[in-house]
Amino acid sequence: MRNYRYLTLADREALESRYLKGERPQDIADSLGMHVATIYKELKRGDTGDLDCNMRQGYNAKLAQLRLQQNLKRRGSKAKPEQQKLETVTT
Repeated sequence: MRNYRYLTLADREALESRYLKGERPQDIADSLGMHVATIYKELKRGDTGDLDCNMRQGYNAKLAQLRLQQNLKRRGSKAKPEQQKLETVTT
């Protein structure tokens, strides 16, 4: 079984600094010990909508952290099937 974990703000800041230096996502993934798909997903999460100094999509670690926290808060817990039946009957 693999051990999954969320990226911390420190991980995101390290990713941001390496990305701004012009490193490839594969090299960043290798240095941080993550899969390259994780890096691409993270770059998408922290996309600023502007180009950086390397003419690539901009990345901001604090923006990515904020979006993650908003997504986790919005996710919530799902109702059990019995509760769903009761909610539909009472409404």
